[in-house]
Amino acid sequence: MTYQNVTVVGGGTLGSQIAFMTAFAGKDTKIWGRSEGSLDRAKTRVARWEEEVKDYYQASDAEIEATREHLTYTTSLKDALAGADLVIEALPENEATKDDFYEKFAKLADPDTVIVTNSSTMMPSQFADKTGRPDKFLGYHFANEIWKKNTAEVMSGPETDPALPETLEEFSREIKMVPIMVKKEQPGYVLNSLLVPFLDAATDLFVKDVADPETVDKTWMIATGAPMGPFAIMDLVGLNTMYEINNGRPDEKSQLAAKKIKERIDQGLIGQESGKGFYTYPNPAYLEEDFLN
Repeated sequence: MTYQNVTVVGGGTLGSQIAFMTAFAGKDTKIWGRSEGSLDRAKTRVARWEEEVKDYYQASDAEIEATREHLTYTTSLKDALAGADLVIEALPENEATKDDFYEKFAKLADPDTVIVTNSSTMMPSQFADKTGRPDKFLGYHFANEIWKKNTAEVMSGPETDPALPETLEEFSREIKMVPIMVKKEQPGYVLNSLLVPFLDAATDLFVKDVADPETVDKTWMIATGAPMGPFAIMDLVGLNTMYEINNGRPDEKSQLAAKKIKERIDQGLIGQESGKGFYTYPNPAYLEEDFLN
């Protein structure tokens, strides 16, 4: 076994999934949230993952109960970091939010604690010095619904200890992931280097009023045989994440996309998690038999 005491910073969609699968592997896992409200939302998410993971792995009630016993929650960052072998930062895709956390982490964490970032589009070198241990820091990225789409991308920064990626490769296998070893820093790793431009192209068609989301998805699904289109993927990822990715880029195209997405967020259209995004859940239109007609 590699890391046994793991803290996941942030209990959002991916953070809660990472924490659950880590606890499911028998590791003592903490979720740190910035408020009691954020932890309540994390607990609600975890309850969903319990059902989905149980079904996917045909896990027993005893296995799920054991997972619960390995998973704890706290709003105290000091308590969250105490005794942690590995810290996985899964905060929103916002540089200022991450900077604030890393500055606090550097003051509170044990010198031997390894820390990784689950950032979707930012590189480890953006934050390495702020952690106070650039040699013990790298990028570690997951795809949504990690029990099924179980890639774990491991990406070193310029100052990462060359021996560190191997420990994350082993840890990934321990929590039922397939490690993807990225050879050098790349914004978006492998997955999002491919995915984000695809989603950007779809959003641009929507912003320009070339086609509505259902038409874009229908076109993609018919032409490629894909099970869902880009706007269904955005619902799965979450529109909050899509907003942060676009808003973090200064070009006009991204800012127009961020504005368009923010309009939907302000209406409560967050994606699958809220029950409504570009589609309505749990029975979205793109799964209906006549959608592709």
